[in-house]
Amino acid sequence: MTSLLSSKHDQTNWADYMASCAQVARDSGLRRFYSAGIPDPQTPIGDVPLVALDLETTGLDAVRHGIVSVGAQPFTLKRIPLAQSHYWVVQPRQPLSEQSITFHHITHSEIETAPDLGDILAELLEVLAGSLVVVHYRNIERPFLNRATRTRMGENLLFPMIDTMQLEARVHRKRRWAWLKRLSGRPSASLRLAESRERYHLPFYTGHHALLDALATAELFQAQIARHYSPQTPISDLWC
Repeated sequence: MTSLLSSKHDQTNWADYMASCAQVARDSGLRRFYSAGIPDPQTPIGDVPLVALDLETTGLDAVRHGIVSVGAQPFTLKRIPLAQSHYWVVQPRQPLSEQSITFHHITHSEIETAPDLGDILAELLEVLAGSLVVVHYRNIERPFLNRATRTRMGENLLFPMIDTMQLEARVHRKRRWAWLKRLSGRPSASLRLAESRERYHLPFYTGHHALLDALATAELFQAQIARHYSPQTPISDLWC
């Protein structure tokens, strides 16, 4: 991710990384996105704009599979303005499989006339610019977005994310009895989005729809902050 981010623990360098990218980005949309920057790492999470992001893909490998839909939901710790949500179905460069259709219910006929991700990328970047992005399992959103941008523009798209799955994993690692479960052979708590939401008594949503999953992620993050953190928690304690 360049030497500016050589260590996963050296997260304060995100600002330097994005400033550097703003200087060298050839695409105008990427340049505007990087130029918007990010808040200071010590900024309280309650003081920053947020946007929940979800991608539906044809598989789990960013090299062999592609993005078929994108959902983005701006929000804060206090409210989720549904009127500001964004949803795109896009045509992947890789063929749909029967398995992927079963998961996200996006069919060949729906993507036949859908735009390429490159055609909506500027609009997506405008939605994300200046906000902290919240996802559930960044190992989908981060590599897929970066791969898609590299193959279309020859440029990277990398930025800090808050991962609600990672935050949930922290909670369960800290619990004293977690090691007893492992020793006894009992299964660990599921970190999937639906099961994580259930622990906070959040309503059930049908999964694998990019916009619904973005909304579900926003609600989960609000609940995690309310129960385990504080609006005063520095964003550097949460992002990755």
